[in-house]
Amino acid sequence: MSGETELPVPDTADVRSGPEVSEEILSVLPLLGEWHGEGILSGAVAGSDQDLRFGQWIRFSHDGRGFLAYESRTWRLTDDGAIVGPDVRESGFWRPRGGDDVELLVAGPEGLVEIYVGTARTTTSWELTSDVVARTPDAPEVTRAVRLYGIVEGALMYAIDRAVGEEPLRPTMSARLERLR
Repeated sequence: MSGETELPVPDTADVRSGPEVSEEILSVLPLLGEWHGEGILSGAVAGSDQDLRFGQWIRFSHDGRGFLAYESRTWRLTDDGAIVGPDVRESGFWRPRGGDDVELLVAGPEGLVEIYVGTARTTTSWELTSDVVARTPDAPEVTRAVRLYGIVEGALMYAIDRAVGEEPLRPTMSARLERLR
């Protein structure tokens, strides 16, 4: 079979096309779309003495129901911006729970599954804390995490802090992404 097959139900990152937007997702609606940019991975987390650059693409989409689908891909960059290869990848769902409450479910191929609960702090910022972290035997020993997301001057900015084992939370990664659409 050649080419992509259209799905029988639409999924879109654009409010101007596709299914009608559910009122349930209004608290996370500003995230909807595709974002691209660069960020920093903490060298301490990556087993290095210096921070590492990465490029990133994120897509928040909806199909008319009360959640946003989330997909993120990153790639490692050299100091001069050359692409080294693929890096962290995640997928999941942002689930508004009424009022300002939000849940985030995230899974990654390194064997981590994280469930976050939090709130929309403003109409364009969200603070989420891990409620459950499950991992496969060979996954990083992440025990808890915090994610902050915000749209600042039109850019999506975020920071992720994680704790490994009994250690305190430490900065893990952060980025600034511009909207593609």
